[in-house]
Amino acid sequence: MIGGVTEGEGCAVGAKGVPAAVPAALLLALAAPAQGAAAADTDGDGTGGERRASLEWGACDDLTAERVEETGADCAELEVPLETARSDGAGARAAETVRLALSRVPARAADGEAADASRVLLVNPGGPGSAGREWALRIAEQLPDDLREQYDVVGFDPRGTGASTPAVTCDESYFDPVRPDTVPASRADERALLERTRAYAEACGEKNAELLDHMRTEDSAHDIDRIRRALGENTIDYLGYSYGTYLGAAYATLYPERAGRLVLDSVVHPGRPWYESNLRQSRALDDALRNFFDWTGRHHDVYGLGADAEAVEETYFRVRGELAEEPAGDVVGPTEYENAFISAAYAAAVWPRLAEALSDHVSGEDEAALVDASERFGEGPSDEPGYGAYLATQCTDSPWPTAWPVWRDAAERSAAEAPATGWNNIWYNAPCAAWPAEAGAWLNVGAAGNERGAGDRGPLLVHATEDGPTPVEGAYALRGRFPGARLVIEDGGLSHGVSLAGNTCVDEAVADYLREGVLPYRAAGRAADLVCEAGPEPEAKLPQSAAEVDREERVRLIGP
Repeated sequence: MIGGVTEGEGCAVGAKGVPAAVPAALLLALAAPAQGAAAADTDGDGTGGERRASLEWGACDDLTAERVEETGADCAELEVPLETARSDGAGARAAETVRLALSRVPARAADGEAADASRVLLVNPGGPGSAGREWALRIAEQLPDDLREQYDVVGFDPRGTGASTPAVTCDESYFDPVRPDTVPASRADERALLERTRAYAEACGEKNAELLDHMRTEDSAHDIDRIRRALGENTIDYLGYSYGTYLGAAYATLYPERAGRLVLDSVVHPGRPWYESNLRQSRALDDALRNFFDWTGRHHDVYGLGADAEAVEETYFRVRGELAEEPAGDVVGPTEYENAFISAAYAAAVWPRLAEALSDHVSGEDEAALVDASERFGEGPSDEPGYGAYLATQCTDSPWPTAWPVWRDAAERSAAEAPATGWNNIWYNAPCAAWPAEAGAWLNVGAAGNERGAGDRGPLLVHATEDGPTPVEGAYALRGRFPGARLVIEDGGLSHGVSLAGNTCVDEAVADYLREGVLPYRAAGRAADLVCEAGPEPEAKLPQSAAEVDREERVRLIGP
């Protein structure tokens, strides 16, 4: 489930939806450069004589107009080889290509005037499958004034996602409501669910031509280096969340001499390929949901859903059973319901709105409450392309079991340990059992002997102890892979994605590192290097403050 919560380690709750794409085979056949696409440039560029492309920045017509105007963002395209290689030589140039969609928020002084950037910060919100151009606009708004003046902030839609072309799309009806219940009541239900996932994998193979063979994390890491070159930078700084931490660590592993200051937030475990990672994630997601149930129980006077975590959980599952018999508004069955409420495991900021929705449904005060919650936090047809791109990466980053009995045994164990999310996570990733593209070997990032991290270069790792989508042990594991890494822990933190979210202690550590490369002192052994106290839990109220609304919106954008 490493995708963004729909709004999606392999987190399976889904990646943020992106527009449907033209079939890949057609797009790959189009050889003429598009307007705004990067053109070849072999002139000297200050990057050690590397061949690079120049970027033609123009209007961002398909991003949020208000944010574009406020930030002064512009957009461009960069053509890169479909088949990536460390070398950008003639062989790679002759291959078929893909176009990456980029956004840039130019550096700006506190008075709003343009500034001369001294560094570039490349950002990624996670996924895989999540588009990243809009994320750059949000991050630029959240940087301190002096960093806003220092940095051009650049976002990109990774290959196969968002406005990059071709973009993965498989079956746009896959998320049409009401979807089958993720918890099979019989072997016949199980077979029907399995056939559904296999048909989806087959559709992905039919519609995406050769693209599926080139969607690994390593491919995107090579793309990052081509972005760096096109920007004319010797090194590039990076801020990645969730799955973006694995992508950033992959870049630092493949291009240690080109990786600048890396902030990796909500860390994917570097030693757990996606199949294993998702099984562990289900348990962590259930633990995080119990934090939500506990909080709701302590506000029984407001919501009336039960006076403790066990009572609220009982109410939650009772409603789920009722929805299996009669979907709310004819569109929210048990699967739509659980996918909306899994977002409570991603961010405490959504707790008031979800608790209120469940309360209004149970009391009968608002018959549309669950429909509204599903539309806000769940998945719909527009999310299908992001889901396809999520699978395209997860299914090929490492091998998956192909025999269904292996999956069933894992599902039964997972459901026993994680009743709220175990089966959901299994079916979300089940297309990987029949995926039409071959999986490669898992990239072990930060391998022994890697020069990256020697001394005090970083990366800076940030993680909340109660993070559901990416269990906290992943942060300690990655710290051990990079000798120069530092780990900032938000003790008691309840949300996925901590940096620039309002915790002063965390945000100052991130700013100090980006500003001057200053890192906390490294602690001995397997320990955090800086511990920050988590902020307060959300209040049981609506409407929320502007800051709380912003944190709520982040759950739709950040993925593992």
